Amino acid sequence: MTLQEITSLLEAEVLTRETDMNKPIPCAFASDLISDILMCTKEPTLLLTGLANTQVIRLSDMIDISAIVFVRGKQPTQELIEMAEERGLPLLRTKLTMYRSSGLLFNAGLRSCKI
Repeated sequence: MTLQEITSLLEAEVLTRETDMNKPIPCAFASDLISDILMCTKEPTLLLTGLANTQVIRLSDMIDISAIVFVRGKQPTQELIEMAEERGLPLLRTKLTMYRSSGLLFNAGLRSCKI
């Protein structure tokens, strides 16, 4: 699945400039707990989260996050967006809940990441 397909499915807004919308996204993981994200992502992953602070960007430096979708309409700070742009990390925002977002992506064929 591509980032463009994900954006369309989730009716999401792209927050980062110069985002490659054809970027392939192999799998997804959803959580608001940094400890779970660290332990459960072992491959390039789309992260669905409500964590809209700079810690989530620093987390992406430690594991292979392909893109982040902020759920429930969370608005990250400009500082967070700039940090992501420096790293080439795409950020999206959707008004949908984490549950709904995950279900839509799963039903469209995006698999869960390997744990």
